[in-house]
Amino acid sequence: MNYHQYYPVDVVNGPGTRCTLFVAGCEHKCRGCYNATTWRTDSGKPFDQQLEDRIISDLNDTRIVRQGLSLSGGDPLHPHNLSAILHLVKRVRQETEHKDIWLWTGYTLAELSVAQQQVVAEINTLIDGKFIKELRDPALIWRGSSNQQIHYLRPA
Repeated sequence: MNYHQYYPVDVVNGPGTRCTLFVAGCEHKCRGCYNATTWRTDSGKPFDQQLEDRIISDLNDTRIVRQGLSLSGGDPLHPHNLSAILHLVKRVRQETEHKDIWLWTGYTLAELSVAQQQVVAEINTLIDGKFIKELRDPALIWRGSSNQQIHYLRPA
């Protein structure tokens, strides 16, 4: 898996202060996407053990109280990303206390493959659906277009 950006302190992508990872790879290629540079799976930088360890360390750092991890992109549920994302979310579950995991995907909950469902089973909140430019609504929180849904799947 590749990634484009990691923000150890983010207050935009989900509630509270968070760690946010923008991964590479998206099959949806939504017209009007603000993150089109992340569409190719070979773009960005390789996600490695050092960055994974840093994410866990940042989530556990008590100097800044972080509510959790946000995964965006690109698309964290792109087939190319599933193995690394599943490993990361399981590790967050095992090695951090009371941190929630939010994930944005262009797939809808009903469209998810078995492998994608394995990732979703480990997260707290899923924001699903392609960005549809004609349904864009700047007043929406944590979504770009009104077709996208926020699914609260499990408490933190």
